Amino acid sequence: MYSTAQSLGSGTYRFTVKSTEEAVVLIREKLGPLARVLSVRSVPAPGFRRFFSAPRLEVVAQVDSPVSAPDDTPAATAVPAPAAAAPTVAGLTDLLRRSGLTETALNRLQTGVNWTELSNLPLHRALAETSRLLRAQAEARPSRAPLSRAAFLGTSGVGRTTALCKWLAAEVFRRARTGHVVAVEFDRPGSLGPLPVFAEALGVPLAHFPCETQPAVPGGFVYFDLPGLSPRRPADNQPVADWLDREGIKERVLVLNAAYDRAALREAYAAGRDLGATHLVFTHLDEVPQWGKLWDYLFDEDLEPLFLATGPSLTGDCEEDVPGAIVRRTLPDDN
Repeated sequence: MYSTAQSLGSGTYRFTVKSTEEAVVLIREKLGPLARVLSVRSVPAPGFRRFFSAPRLEVVAQVDSPVSAPDDTPAATAVPAPAAAAPTVAGLTDLLRRSGLTETALNRLQTGVNWTELSNLPLHRALAETSRLLRAQAEARPSRAPLSRAAFLGTSGVGRTTALCKWLAAEVFRRARTGHVVAVEFDRPGSLGPLPVFAEALGVPLAHFPCETQPAVPGGFVYFDLPGLSPRRPADNQPVADWLDREGIKERVLVLNAAYDRAALREAYAAGRDLGATHLVFTHLDEVPQWGKLWDYLFDEDLEPLFLATGPSLTGDCEEDVPGAIVRRTLPDDN
């Protein structure tokens, strides 16, 4: 854990940390459960490092009785308390924003009946309770049966075929299921990437439509690799919609690249919703420093989060506890 601490006198300390989770742990360990946060601000790295390093958080916290900064805290230096006015109280809302939560997610929390109570808790407890609340809201949806006959949808470049390969590996190796894959090209033939070789290695037959689209064995699966969707021209996606309806494929997995900016994510999400998406996969999580923006999509009860792709491996880097993984990367979930 990298951090710096500086005493400002009168029981007030400034901590420079990498994340809100690190701030909570450090304040709890060094100042105790009664500490309160006075201010939070983002601090960019100096010089050229700001182009390559994520900004850090500067957190000013206070306890009623002065606490000596421990000797093992890096770069701990006591300086006289500044003569300027005390920092403005920031607290829970400011830290949630700096964790990457969108205003939509914040508004959802702030309209809850227990928001005032949460805000008055010591910071580390408030963040832990908020974590549990976010997870509970994200999981408040009817449970669905396991996938069995599903199409993988997504715009070009999101890693749709790679996501399908990851899911196939989990089906074969972890769940010991059997089935086949169907590649559908329409009038836009394209590269299937690693799918043909990977399916052969798994012992999963790969067929090209037109072919049988029903499971070949009882309890087996059929997954469909479709061409990339257009996020801005809905008319271009109509052949895909017509084909899905004609073949009676009701399970539709929307694959989104989490590294896209929020506007591009919303466009791709809208295109998938228009096609009746039922499940959700996020890819490229290894390229995303803050996962807080993903909460907005987990609140949609019509789409069940299937997994997060956290790396390029075709047989791993697959996190199926989606709310739990985002909690761990957003906020601490224990006391």
